[in-house]
Amino acid sequence: IKTGITWIRAAGMATLFEHNDAAAFFNLSADASFQDYTKTGQPVFINSVSKTLQEIKAPKNVIRLNGWSGFLQRPVWEIAGNPDAGHYAVLEALQKKSFVTPDEPGFISARIISMIINEAFFAKEENISTEDEIDIAMKLGTNYPNGPFEWSRQIGAKNIYDLLVSLYKNDSRYKPSSLLLQKVTNP
Repeated sequence: IKTGITWIRAAGMATLFEHNDAAAFFNLSADASFQDYTKTGQPVFINSVSKTLQEIKAPKNVIRLNGWSGFLQRPVWEIAGNPDAGHYAVLEALQKKSFVTPDEPGFISARIISMIINEAFFAKEENISTEDEIDIAMKLGTNYPNGPFEWSRQIGAKNIYDLLVSLYKNDSRYKPSSLLLQKVTNP
C-alpha cells in the first residue's frame, strides 16, 4: 500500500458507495463486471478481463483493468475505457503507469498469456511432456518469470478458460484445450 493513501475495504457492493468522500472505487472481485456502478460519479476501476465495458453497459466513469493475480503488482496497468483526469490522478497517486487498450476481452497480456497456457495444456494432452518439464522449458528457453502451468495455478484455470471461451466466440484460434476444461470442471 502506497504512503498517503487510505484503503477502505467495503463489506460488499451494498456498502461500497457509502464512502461518499472516496477519491475512487476499486472492485477487484470475480463478479466485478456484474455490479451496478451508476450510484457514483467517482472514478471506478473494475477487474473485468473477459467482459467488456460495452457488454456490461458500464457508465463512463468505469474503466476495466486486469485484476488477475500477479498483474496488479506490475508498474504498468493495462486499462480499457475512457479514463479521465480523476482516473489518471488515482493512477499517479498509486505510482502506476497505464496503457489504454481497446475495450476487448483479454486486454493484450492476458490474451497472450492465456494462449501460452492453453498451448501448454494441448502439449500435455498430447503427451509431449509433463507440467513440470513444460514449465522449466518455458522459463529457461524464453526467460519467462513463470511457466504456463505455474501461471495457470497463480491466475486460476477458470479465469483462463473463461477468457478463452469469450475469445473463441469470434476466433477459432482461442479454442480451449479439453484438458483445460477438464481442469476447470474437475479441479
